[in-house]
Amino acid sequence: MNLIVNGKGGAYEEGCRTVADLLSRSEWTGRLVIVELNGEIVGKEVYGDTLLSEGDRVELVHFVGGG
Repeated sequence: MNLIVNGKGGAYEEGCRTVADLLSRSEWTGRLVIVELNGEIVGKEVYGDTLLSEGDRVELVHFVGGG
């Protein structure tokens, strides 16, 4: 499936069907993120139920600590 994640297009494996699947990828594991799917914020409680579709635009905003 082709998705646009943080402004970059890419092909994702067939097993990447939900927001939770996308966040389980190694580059996002363990990060605190806010997810926007096609312009709408997705609540953490529905990541596993929120299906991704061909061409979806996903913005993943993660927090970085520092001082």
